[in-house]
Amino acid sequence: MTAISADQGDRPRTIRVPWTAPAVPKIRRAVVADLESRHLPVDLIGETEIVVSELVGNAIRHARPLPDGSIRVHWKVKSGVVEIEVSDGGGPSTPRPAPQALWSSSGRGLRIVRSLAHEWGVTDERGGRTVWASLGGPSRRRSR
Repeated sequence: MTAISADQGDRPRTIRVPWTAPAVPKIRRAVVADLESRHLPVDLIGETEIVVSELVGNAIRHARPLPDGSIRVHWKVKSGVVEIEVSDGGGPSTPRPAPQALWSSSGRGLRIVRSLAHEWGVTDERGGRTVWASLGGPSRRRSR
């Protein structure tokens, strides 16, 4: 069952979907539709679509579901910056970009995220893990 919260304005959005491969296009469509309704730049929407696809795909391939059997995707837009979080039940290893391999058929996801996001990271939490990315703005670390 898909649930989306917060229907108006610039408030954050959250969607939960079952921890299955068909969740990826559902989440991607929901995020893109929301960002389009906010009239964000097309390039930013496209980059966010790629990042959310990679993060959700990684959660399904490499992690466990949350205790209720879902994946949670949370996003907000603030001053033209899209912040997106994908939460799952955690996995056996900490997500990190794979070394570059010319002939590898997988392992590029977090390298793609790293190349598109101005910041990204991993937060381990009780009962799970959240991988997050910020797109469309300067790094908070560089601006301090």
